[in-house]
Amino acid sequence: MATGLALFGAGLAAGFAAIGTGIGNGLVISKTLESMARQPELSGQLRTTMFIGVGLIEAVPIIAVVISFMLLNK
Repeated sequence: MATGLALFGAGLAAGFAAIGTGIGNGLVISKTLESMARQPELSGQLRTTMFIGVGLIEAVPIIAVVISFMLLNK
């Protein structure tokens, strides 16, 4: 029973992290594109900031997968 719950928890952790990351990336990229459309002269700086933000957002599911593997190998 405990193994089944650990598997379920690991799947939920990875799944929710992936959903949250998809939503977060969509919001960041859409707002960056809006900003680039308003001020094209700042597009280079905005693009750099966007890539940093997306990288930080992508760290969340990576950490969730690591925690999921830790739960599975407990």
